[in-house]
Amino acid sequence: MSKIDITKWGEFFVGDLFDIINGKGITKKELFEHKGNILAVQSGEDKNGCIGYIDETYCKEAGYYVCKEPCLTVARSGSSGFVTFQEKGCVCGDSAKILKPKQKLSRNQFLFFRTILMINKKKYHYNDKVSEKRYLKDIIMLPIDNNGFPDYKYMDEYIQRILTLVDDSLTKLQLTKNLKTNKLNISKFKRFHLYDECLFCIDGGTKLDKVKMTNISPSINFVGRANANNGVTDFIDKIDGVEPYDAGLMTVSLGGEYLGSCFIQDKPFYTSQNVNVLIPKHEISYNCKKYIATMIFREGRLHYKAFIDELNRHIKTDFSIPLPVNSYNKIDWDFMEQYMINIEKRIYKNIVCFEKI
Repeated sequence: MSKIDITKWGEFFVGDLFDIINGKGITKKELFEHKGNILAVQSGEDKNGCIGYIDETYCKEAGYYVCKEPCLTVARSGSSGFVTFQEKGCVCGDSAKILKPKQKLSRNQFLFFRTILMINKKKYHYNDKVSEKRYLKDIIMLPIDNNGFPDYKYMDEYIQRILTLVDDSLTKLQLTKNLKTNKLNISKFKRFHLYDECLFCIDGGTKLDKVKMTNISPSINFVGRANANNGVTDFIDKIDGVEPYDAGLMTVSLGGEYLGSCFIQDKPFYTSQNVNVLIPKHEISYNCKKYIATMIFREGRLHYKAFIDELNRHIKTDFSIPLPVNSYNKIDWDFMEQYMINIEKRIYKNIVCFEKI
């Protein structure tokens, strides 16, 4: 993603936003003798600080504080200052502390705070223990709204953009992996040119020069020849007389190091030189667009070479991609749709399994 502008962010004490609850006890013996379903957290960085599960009733009898709502934890010693997000709550041992927000936070906002608080980890060292008094006075930088309060809406939307990018990247990675391992048999597929009647109008893009752009009141994404953040390299002002392209259209990089990079744009956008815009000739679902984008990237990397034989000479002539066809020898849109749904289910299942570790 493009660099964050923090010039309008504000300083806050951790104590303005969180209460600290000190952890107590929790030994391996306790975990063995009092097994339960409450997550136990200590100061380690592995497995998100989780050392096992313990019985809730026992914890209450032993005087251990059980947080049954989402919270953050911070390591007191060992990995001093290391912060974890515990979505289902937890109980902390004596080498960690619970950071309980003073107002209800969404999952995305917790993740934002976790990232910001980790910046302060460098202030602490292995033998430099985190004290409640000191940590509450630590200063963090946060986006602010017009009233000078933390901009929680910004935090939520920023993390969501990152999660969307990660999801798209994982989906493309899984699809590419399946293609390489022949899990998807493309021998019976048919090749189509992007300009075929059933696919796209290929537009040359706005061909703007980034250095001539301004960002006084930015509202439009600027798409360049990049392979991260949907190819978006800047957020710029709208240009008088130049209408941006609509969200939902696809962009493809014709040359350079990231030749073939293809993305679905989620906001109105302009493009740089050597970035074409794919405008569907009929309605194409989001999943089918992702499938096609991955195929374009795969073909671009397999058959063309940056600075030697780039896509700009081929995109409107002989460049083609293999797509599934039905019994009528027409593009099988249902197959692509279901294939992408299945991949995303598989990815989601893997993420859930990982979070349970």
